Amino acid sequence: MITARELARGLLVLLLVLILQLTVVLEVRIGGAHPNLIVGLAIAAGLVGGTERGALMGFASGLAIDLFLPTPLGLSALVGIAVAAAAGKLVEAGVDRTNPLFLPGVAVLGSAIGVIMFAVLGAVLGQPDTLTIRLGAVVGVVAIANGILSYALVWLCKWAFPEESGGSAWRGTLVAGDRP
Repeated sequence: MITARELARGLLVLLLVLILQLTVVLEVRIGGAHPNLIVGLAIAAGLVGGTERGALMGFASGLAIDLFLPTPLGLSALVGIAVAAAAGKLVEAGVDRTNPLFLPGVAVLGSAIGVIMFAVLGAVLGQPDTLTIRLGAVVGVVAIANGILSYALVWLCKWAFPEESGGSAWRGTLVAGDRP
């Protein structure tokens, strides 16, 4: 069960990441592509909050960014749910998270899968422009950016879903401020 405190904090985190995505991040272009913090947030929420909280954040963040995209409403939300739930399942399955490369690795892999999933579903839903020759560059930029920013996104999600309220599925010691 998600508490009112977690809901309020989750919405603040979502608003912060959405504002950063729509302002600062859109100005960053690498190979014609820009990072996608929304996918990274969904993955981080899944890792921290588990499947349920992650899927909720993936849906909310995806729906929020969909309001600003010329793609079918709900496409980003669907992708957000999928990558967040998959990340949450990793944690719930008890995967060893002590390796410092676990978090960036999951962020890179989840982001790549999310971008490809978005492109394929977009094409199926009548948006053929999503499957272009630039897809490789987009996958690379989003995956690497989210891998680099994974610790910051997890830190924000740990603030939104604190362990003392039962919200955090993340039991690793990879983020500064974690209790041993």
